[in-house]
Amino acid sequence: MELNRVPITDTFAEAFPMSASRLIVTAATADWARIAAAAATGYAASVIGCDAEAGVERELTPHDTPDGRPGVSMLFFAFSRDALQKALVNRVAQCVLTCATTAAFNGLAGDAGKSIRVGGQLRYFGDGWQISKQLHGVRYWRIPTMDGEFLCEDSFGTTKGVAGGNLIFLGDTQSNTLAAAERAVAVIRRRSNVILPFPGGVVRSGSKVGSKYKALRASTNHAYCPTLRGVVESELPEGVNAVYEIVIDGLTLADVEAAMWAGMAAAVEGPGLKRITAGNYGGKLGPHHIHLRKLWEGR
Repeated sequence: MELNRVPITDTFAEAFPMSASRLIVTAATADWARIAAAAATGYAASVIGCDAEAGVERELTPHDTPDGRPGVSMLFFAFSRDALQKALVNRVAQCVLTCATTAAFNGLAGDAGKSIRVGGQLRYFGDGWQISKQLHGVRYWRIPTMDGEFLCEDSFGTTKGVAGGNLIFLGDTQSNTLAAAERAVAVIRRRSNVILPFPGGVVRSGSKVGSKYKALRASTNHAYCPTLRGVVESELPEGVNAVYEIVIDGLTLADVEAAMWAGMAAAVEGPGLKRITAGNYGGKLGPHHIHLRKLWEGR
């Protein structure tokens, strides 16, 4: 397989199910909404070491938000609804409630039996002065703050999302390979229902399961490290001197697949890219196997 003369390895990305939720934060200005979103999605790159995987989905105009103010939509993923609730409550409490002028809303319709409580947990910060309001069947909490009040929806919907979709770019130089990854990130970020949880959407520290050190659940993917080419069984062809990965989480498998194809098509539109592949663990980690050949044939 080739795409714009760049070889594509006949392999698959191994993805797995996680519980997902969408948080919409609004504020008096777009800048304050962005500040809250940046804080709320911080330290959320991988559930290997974080309480959740999270990222900004898109910015919202006042026409798109529940209260007619500028906003940001974010997606959060965790291994279970309980873990997702804990992560969301903590992040909204520390990063949104504390941020000037913000309000927080559920952005995902879902089965009432699969909802998680966010505002319903944060209400206690009001120290008895909080007020509950119900509008059109939706419960909100109004919590007094020093600049007025913090409005937060009581419950947030959840769904069974897909995490771990990935692409690995092999290139001739660090700058060319990073540029390819950045092109992929730019087009994927235009899509709804997906996020790229790592910093800037790009991963330099691809990992493998396990380590020589028993305490570590994951360690550097030595087969893709250029500096180790001469001392390990390397996966790097001649002329490859840098590797970057992008990881994609989405609300459905179709969302992740479409984002992966868009990223592949964008990545090859520049010099220096030598190969595109994907990361898997022999099919043992997750039930979703996204074959690059299938994406290529269905383009």
